[in-house]
Amino acid sequence: MSRSTTLRRLAAAPGDDELAALDDLGREGRWAVDHHVVRVTNLDKVLFPGDPPVTKRELIGYYARIAPFLLPYLADRPVNAHRYPDGVHRPGFWHKEVPDHAPDWLTRWHNPDADPDETQCYAVLDSVPALVWMANFAGVELHPWTSALPDTHQPTWALVDIDPGAKTTFDEVLVLARLFRTALAHLGVGGMPKVTGQRGIQIWIPIRPGYTFDQTRRWVEIVSRTVGRTVPDLVSWEWYRDRRGGLARLDYTQNAINKTLVAPFSVRPKPNAPVSVPITWDELDDPDLRPDRWTIRTVLDRVCAVGDPLAELIGCPQDLPEL
Repeated sequence: MSRSTTLRRLAAAPGDDELAALDDLGREGRWAVDHHVVRVTNLDKVLFPGDPPVTKRELIGYYARIAPFLLPYLADRPVNAHRYPDGVHRPGFWHKEVPDHAPDWLTRWHNPDADPDETQCYAVLDSVPALVWMANFAGVELHPWTSALPDTHQPTWALVDIDPGAKTTFDEVLVLARLFRTALAHLGVGGMPKVTGQRGIQIWIPIRPGYTFDQTRRWVEIVSRTVGRTVPDLVSWEWYRDRRGGLARLDYTQNAINKTLVAPFSVRPKPNAPVSVPITWDELDDPDLRPDRWTIRTVLDRVCAVGDPLAELIGCPQDLPEL
């Protein structure tokens, strides 16, 4: 049995009675979910504009229901949260340090390598109540570390981030993603794309234990530069956005400790609450594909129908071939 399947069985979504209890709460209250009681507040506050707008109550309910699919990507990992307590139409901010008012049952990890001015204690979101607590904290976006406990210096994924520029169309993003599809197939490397919920596509590649971040970063850089040379008119290697001429960047630098990409099934801070969703390689050829195609109101139907194509790669002990 795969690790993702085990985690999914351990993390069941709330039942109908539990979800009804959330709906029946007033503006705030205490929600009993999965053997814990979580205080939830400002439940009718609008966090996402849309038609109709999305409230905090709906965000909390989404994260509780998607938990069986999301938690395998968060288990044993520190999480960087992007919070929007005033709604996504206003600036958010990154929050990493676990606050003093966090519940005692929340799993924490104390970073032994942190300098005094850095985050000392991170949340590890490993249960439905933990997701509910973070959603009530207006943690809209969840960014798990690429490495897992206990050895946070050892990555478990190699990541490709197709980061569109101001002039990049989604058709051009798809051209780049298909080139990575061809490159990985040629190398015999397993991976899977996901739409970001905003404008781009990321590719997650599982790796065996033993690689360093320097090794994964260098490997992804070589593959990315090979892809970039195929379509040089679409890609810039400049670090700063204002120097890229509106072109896409194939960002390999996220392969570093405490550098993160948004989790599969995390919500994104845009109107209607779009979601980052794993897809199959074949879906890159779907004419209806859009990076923000699925929202918190539609993605559950998708996973119930087709599942998560990335799930079976979680924990896959894959070698990266020499390049």
